[in-house]
Amino acid sequence: MTVGALIGEPLAIHAIGTASERPGRVAELMELVGLRPDQVSRYPHEFSGGQRQRIAIARALAPQPELLVLDEPVSALDVSIQSQTLRLLADLQRRLGLTYLMIAHDLAVIGQMCRRVAVMYLGKVVETAERESLYRRPLHPYTRALFSAVPVPDPAVERRRRRTILAGDVPSPIRVPSGCRFHTRCPIAVERCAHEEPLLRAVGPGGLVACHLAEQTAAEPGPAGAPLTAPA
Repeated sequence: MTVGALIGEPLAIHAIGTASERPGRVAELMELVGLRPDQVSRYPHEFSGGQRQRIAIARALAPQPELLVLDEPVSALDVSIQSQTLRLLADLQRRLGLTYLMIAHDLAVIGQMCRRVAVMYLGKVVETAERESLYRRPLHPYTRALFSAVPVPDPAVERRRRRTILAGDVPSPIRVPSGCRFHTRCPIAVERCAHEEPLLRAVGPGGLVACHLAEQTAAEPGPAGAPLTAPA
């Protein structure tokens, strides 16, 4: 399929506009994401990786959604193209009033794009909070381990900081451990964690954490780790 056919397909599926009106809307969408409308007859393999991502964004915007689910939107791109794509997404959010649900493993990308963050382990949210609060003082042992794994670009700080090294492998999601599903790898787990599943509960201002020992971690200094913004 050509780029024009790809971007125009959602318009046809949802019966948006007439057949004669859709090419004009496709051209508008291409301009919106920084592509030239005269490229409408080209094929995806003729574009770079970053341009192909813009085509996918234009296609997603075609039916004028209020919510976009972004599943690893920049993981396959190099750093400079990642930054361009994130800036485009932020600009589109402001211009179109969009809400994003972003799924990613890159803590710097999440820190740049998201106002509220939820951390999941084996398919369950174990901690959620406003971005600044979560990044400065993570409470769940798994969240703390994630931040601990991010290198700090300062040799002196990197040598001094405490690392949390998790033991064992991630359990199978079809055989979830009893109690707290993280207890088999948790460095502070107690007997209660193996039998009683912790529920999300408020600990501190605005945050929810599923951990029996959250008050203990709240009293400890947070790990140095991921920045709040991705590389420019």
